[in-house]
Amino acid sequence: MALDAGTALERPVLCPERNYFALRSIAASADIKHRFRTLTKACCLPIVILLVIAALGPAKWAPRTQLGWQFDHFIGYFGITLFFCVAWPRPFVVGGVFAAVAALLEALQAFTPDRSAYLPAILYGAAGALVAALVAELVGRLWIWLLRREVNVRQARSKSLAYTGSPNPA
Repeated sequence: MALDAGTALERPVLCPERNYFALRSIAASADIKHRFRTLTKACCLPIVILLVIAALGPAKWAPRTQLGWQFDHFIGYFGITLFFCVAWPRPFVVGGVFAAVAALLEALQAFTPDRSAYLPAILYGAAGALVAALVAELVGRLWIWLLRREVNVRQARSKSLAYTGSPNPA
């Protein structure tokens, strides 16, 4: 019985020699993946609206932590960029766009009565967006590498079974 890529991605396998479950992928149909991406894209618009309101509205409307505005800018753009990377699978494009959005929103704060533009805030926001893009890209590449590796191992095992007829080719 040969395992093709589709079968390898649908079945979780217990690796007795390593005593743990091998990588399980989410074997969802294309329709489910499309619906999930559509849902995340629909959620992106309210997130952007809330970001603009928090950045350009009165200062007391912006959610703040006790960790300082630097952390708030970094983690805010980091989280938003990661969410957008789920909706649009081009992390570096999304990260670049959000770095520009951080600069634009910070520059527009110069026109609000209770705020001012501040260069370090631009840098912290852009850094959060770019680090999130890098993390999303690395996780995506690692995920693909692990899936391909697992498929290759299963194909090699099925070929050895086909040649020897025994599960232990020795």
